[in-house]
Amino acid sequence: MAIYRFKVTFEDYDDVIREIDILSKHTFLDLHRAIQKSVNYDPEKSSSFYVSNDQWKKGEEIAYLPTEFKSNKGVTLMETAKLNKFIDDPHQKFYYIYNFDRPYDFHVQLIKILKEEEGKEYPAVFKSIGIAPKATGTINTDESGSDKEEKSDFDFLHDMGYDAEDDNNLDLMDDEDGEGSDFSDDAPAEDEY
Repeated sequence: MAIYRFKVTFEDYDDVIREIDILSKHTFLDLHRAIQKSVNYDPEKSSSFYVSNDQWKKGEEIAYLPTEFKSNKGVTLMETAKLNKFIDDPHQKFYYIYNFDRPYDFHVQLIKILKEEEGKEYPAVFKSIGIAPKATGTINTDESGSDKEEKSDFDFLHDMGYDAEDDNNLDLMDDEDGEGSDFSDDAPAEDEY
């Protein structure tokens, strides 16, 4: 069985690199989970691979969608898409977007085709360089060995009760008197000072 070695890099963080060995018969969902495990992110976020050309232009989409979105027709799903069906080039490229709510963009490139090593489990991380940036839903292991979800730098909005879909969030901007901020039409213009 052929083994694909993919080089995975963040689009915006050149110093973070992963090389992942995976069976050619594995699915894109297996690759998605292997990438997320290698950077300690939550794999249960909507994400997509795009078959790409040498300039990383996005082509056909291969998506991982939460259950409520699986009725979308015309989208190839990661769990049914085998890697070997999308490899046309020995240096095949895939543009990969993780977590559409707070996305990270990756470049995934096939760099080698190897023979399977007997007794080795795949997918496997062959090389890991650099520490991945923190993301919402990052999975870290605490001292007891159990997984815990780590907050992002923007979770303070959630802690304050902010809901992006709630129009009453303007109440959070009121001052102590409940009158709101000084940004109004009644404020004097700059040249009046």
